[in-house]
Amino acid sequence: MKITTDEVLHVAELARLTIDERDLERLSGQLGSILEYVESLKEVDTTGIPPTAHAVSTENAFRADEEVLSIDRDRALENAPETEDGFFVVPKIIE
Repeated sequence: MKITTDEVLHVAELARLTIDERDLERLSGQLGSILEYVESLKEVDTTGIPPTAHAVSTENAFRADEEVLSIDRDRALENAPETEDGFFVVPKIIE
């Protein structure tokens, strides 16, 4: 598939890339080769192969949620520099 230098410049403009005039011919050839390869993938028989989002199977990396007791409020506030009515007192950041 032949890609023209005008098409390369158009794609570069869309991607907000600056391409040197000396590289246009080389890039058009490389892009053409890439598109030819992608086109050749249409010939592969994928009958019976389920669509996938990843090349390898993935599993959820998160642990299962388990209910546990939380820390007692008084214990959580033990080492706080300043507390008020059972809450942490922190410096005001936004005026």
